[in-house]
Amino acid sequence: MTGRVGVPSVSPAPVVLRLPFHGTWIVRNSPARRVPSHGTTAFGASHAIDFVAVHGGRTASVRDWRSVLAVEPVDRFFAFDRPIVAPAAGRVVSVWDGEPDHVARRSPLARLPYALTQVSRARQGAPGLAGNHVVVELAGGGPYLVLAHLRRGTVAVRPGEQVVAGQPLGRCGNSGNSTQPHLHLQLMDDVDPFRAAGVPLAFRDYRVHRRGGTGRLVPIGVPDDGDVVASVTVPD
Repeated sequence: MTGRVGVPSVSPAPVVLRLPFHGTWIVRNSPARRVPSHGTTAFGASHAIDFVAVHGGRTASVRDWRSVLAVEPVDRFFAFDRPIVAPAAGRVVSVWDGEPDHVARRSPLARLPYALTQVSRARQGAPGLAGNHVVVELAGGGPYLVLAHLRRGTVAVRPGEQVVAGQPLGRCGNSGNSTQPHLHLQLMDDVDPFRAAGVPLAFRDYRVHRRGGTGRLVPIGVPDDGDVVASVTVPD
């Protein structure tokens, strides 16, 4: 593949992070499967990745008629209110808190009317899409790390604050453009998502769990859709 005529197109090296949580989480919408991972390059999301907390292979403690036909309370999901930590050191450049946590919508019947309102959420910009979130500048001039869909009232850092890897940033929620509690993470080359391009990412020192076994250790990699991962990083 080439960029300009006669000039090979070289993808930038991925920025290596640690996983921003403890426990086991399943991967959704991974850039290991496709790019753009969320079906769009808009808002710097070309290499974004989603994580959903699981326990015994399940994302929620209850599955009943609501799961099939209606909306569900968010507190039945294992990801809701789980601590989210900084996956790298950097400087907080912006935060947003105060967006409500929506009810969860596992049911296709419940997701359909929600999907019809996605355009209106996009018009709200970052609050409507990312919900409560933290943006961290990893080095002078970027790249910029976004951790989105945090629980209202749990953002634990302020703009200008220096953070270290493993420092609490907030708790997982279901704010913004989200149908069930999960963490959305992405890297951008500009702090303004309307101008930004996505930046490739990878993770270090994590284990991919396999049913009936201990799984395998990954020194550096990008987990694929369906992988259940857990950090084995020693705190810095």
